[in-house]
Amino acid sequence: MAEQLDAAQDTETSAPVQQPTPPFKKQQQQAPGLESELDPAPRYDAPRYKAAGKLKGQVALITGGDSGIGRAVATLFAREGADLAIVYLPDEQSDAEDTQAIVEAEGRNCELIPGDLADAAFCDEAVERTVGAFQRLDILVSNAGQQSSKKLEDLEDRDLERTFQTNIFAYIRLSRAALRHMKPGAAIIATSSQTGIKGSKHMPDYSATKGAVNAFTKTLAMELIERQIRVNAVAPGPVWTPLN
Repeated sequence: MAEQLDAAQDTETSAPVQQPTPPFKKQQQQAPGLESELDPAPRYDAPRYKAAGKLKGQVALITGGDSGIGRAVATLFAREGADLAIVYLPDEQSDAEDTQAIVEAEGRNCELIPGDLADAAFCDEAVERTVGAFQRLDILVSNAGQQSSKKLEDLEDRDLERTFQTNIFAYIRLSRAALRHMKPGAAIIATSSQTGIKGSKHMPDYSATKGAVNAFTKTLAMELIERQIRVNAVAPGPVWTPLN
């Protein structure tokens, strides 16, 4: 695994959260992988998080919302009152249905949109299907990612194309499509990575795309400030997901 999950403690109490700590045993999955088959199972639900209705009446489109960071975002967005559409690869249908059930248990609606974000036309389709289902779009979370762990001399053009299409081109295309429907107060959020800031000797193509995500986020934020639309990126460290 290129990135290892750090041990965590819940800061709300003095008692540590009881959970496994790395290193974890190697997972026997082919990409893109399923969260339901990870051992140990990831935590995503933040049981001590108290909602305050911050997203009541809003609609969010989350790419990669079936698992990992995307599932955690979907869970808490729903808890805060948002209806959701999640985008995922068709092979991840079972994970997507699990996330849908989690969102519905929070009392919100969840539209499932399977497809490949490396397809430019699908990026537009995902946005239009979201608006068709909920008649609005307030938040775009560009979270889906492609990652491989190869040295530069081992990377093939198809590896580069897949990583760039998924990680940065899709972010740009989704943002372009979403802006047709966004009003003042809307938000665009991208999942970046520490590798986009520090680099990574294990993932040259992935790190390059995350650096591009950071630059595009800053540029788009400057462009959209006059429209009162916020644009931000979050750069997490190691996370226990099928991507890794």
